[in-house]
Amino acid sequence: MVSMESSKSTEPQNLPVFGKRSPTAMTNKGVYVAISYMACAVLLVMFNKAALSSYKFPCANVITLFQMLSSSLILYALRRRRIISFTVRDSHTVVKHTTNLVPFKTVLHCTPVALSYLLYMLVSMESIRGISVPMYTTLRRTTVFFTMLAEYFLTGKKHSSYVVTCVGIIILGAFVAGARDLSFDYYSYTIVLVSNITTAVYLACIANIGESSGLNSFGLMWCNGIICTPILLLWTAFSGDLEATINFPYLYTAGFQAVIFLSCVLAFLLNYCVFLNTTINSALTQTVCGNLKDFFTVGFGWIVFRELPFDLLNVVGQCVGFLGSGLYAYCKLKGI
Repeated sequence: MVSMESSKSTEPQNLPVFGKRSPTAMTNKGVYVAISYMACAVLLVMFNKAALSSYKFPCANVITLFQMLSSSLILYALRRRRIISFTVRDSHTVVKHTTNLVPFKTVLHCTPVALSYLLYMLVSMESIRGISVPMYTTLRRTTVFFTMLAEYFLTGKKHSSYVVTCVGIIILGAFVAGARDLSFDYYSYTIVLVSNITTAVYLACIANIGESSGLNSFGLMWCNGIICTPILLLWTAFSGDLEATINFPYLYTAGFQAVIFLSCVLAFLLNYCVFLNTTINSALTQTVCGNLKDFFTVGFGWIVFRELPFDLLNVVGQCVGFLGSGLYAYCKLKGI
């Protein structure tokens, strides 16, 4: 990444990464970033759901492959044009050596992060296929429980009783919401729970390895792409997913191509917006936006796909889950 402060007019206009936070109010730029994050997060779920359910595309792994290829190409183009860098030490300087990407030794160091990211992406993509968007969002909020377990077993970290109570409220909301889910499917629910576990493992790998690599978020995204893309390409080729994609009846329709294209672009933008929202605004803003994003995702899922019939118990469960998420965010930000 490069500095936003440029004294010479001949220097390139750099992609914004770090911003000065206002101690009293969110700037107009911060508002745009927060809205962009929520929009990207909601739309990505919608487009992935449209491809897998509405168009009944059978190959979730191929969508993940397209997203990784697109992300790698975008990162490479931005790096070559000196708009971003991949290392922390270059974050505040103009990138001059455009031919240097990431040393091979650093790539090997990040292999566990990349492989856990690949597993997380594959399972997460599959998890949204057979479950309604509202229930998907509700069950995904239980990821924090698995993250707590991963932190405890890997680092011995313990949480306060307040935090444990909040997590319990989130899980209770998920159970209440799914108690009378007429579309209940054991396989789909199991895949979502496995997705939560893989998310926790990925976050643990980031904490243990990512920070010591010397790479910034763009560098980690680049390593994930160059390690995972060849693996996923071979997997989809041998599993027959690529052949199934070629024979997919809607492959050359404008609607399906638009859905896939937007899914790939949004997957990249989402990662970038999460980073921007946290740095330009604050952790509190990112947390609040995450909860607001879930609210809009649930609403749009009910309106657009209409997969989950209205049920008072489900609505109560959704509200309990949102309450637990909000209390959890408050406890963590206050250090309780």
